[in-house]
Amino acid sequence: MFPFTYYIDRFLNYISVEKNYSHHTLINYRIDLKEFQEFLIFIKTTDIKKIDYFLLRKFLRTLSEKNLKKSTLARKISTLKSFFKFMVREGEMKNNPASALIYPRLEKNLPNFLTEPDINKLMAIPVSNDILSLRDKAILEFLYSTGARISELVSLKKNALDLISGIVKVRGKGRKERLLPLGEPAVESLKKYLDKRIDNNPSLLLNKNGSTLTDKGVRDILNRYIKKSSLTLKISPHTLRHSFATHLLNRGADLRSVQELLGHSSISTTQVYTHLTIDSLKSVYEKAHPRAK
Repeated sequence: MFPFTYYIDRFLNYISVEKNYSHHTLINYRIDLKEFQEFLIFIKTTDIKKIDYFLLRKFLRTLSEKNLKKSTLARKISTLKSFFKFMVREGEMKNNPASALIYPRLEKNLPNFLTEPDINKLMAIPVSNDILSLRDKAILEFLYSTGARISELVSLKKNALDLISGIVKVRGKGRKERLLPLGEPAVESLKKYLDKRIDNNPSLLLNKNGSTLTDKGVRDILNRYIKKSSLTLKISPHTLRHSFATHLLNRGADLRSVQELLGHSSISTTQVYTHLTIDSLKSVYEKAHPRAK
């Protein structure tokens, strides 16, 4: 009989290699499964085949006593569902005991996004001609130009770019590849950065030591520029993705096209951005229509 850690490691290796999940997601999955492992140790359950729906409900009751956010609890349930689905797939269990678990009802929070003037303000900050400033400028322009996920950016190789045609090939969730257009500012920023490079590293983005830049590295870079810009909105690399989608829809792009660009498997995921554009339209209406108020 293998220890539970063995199954955790197998699962994490699977979602890393086969599913191409981000480092950030892997960390969360490991935290959730380690917490479940501690529960199993506490109740002295060592056989994975003895885990059933009722045991999982007992585990969730212990979590509810910690007053976790609904979103955190939902993530932990998602982790359990994915983990035991993998266990069934691998033949370690006959049935998925987590399949009947119900997610808590979540409030729909609209994603933060920057206005177009805020974007221009952010993009104007990196002005130096040194290699790191050129890299940072390229990061900012790339994220806003493509709407790519941070995991898609840091995994890119230089040969994924076609700067003549203004196209980049990214690999998203589930290892699905898609082609994304690059705007002229992004193309110019990438050219200046790559022209400054004298190394042979195939990775698109490097840290100051010449190694491949990580997702944490990109987050740190963005946070640094946010502080310099004095923007008060809480911003992450995903905020640029949200801004990308919102601005496209505001300027008339259709929802299906935005879905393709974002790499969403379901259009319902993309539809959250229509709420943002409706709010924008309401604002324009209230200011412009003579009988709006």
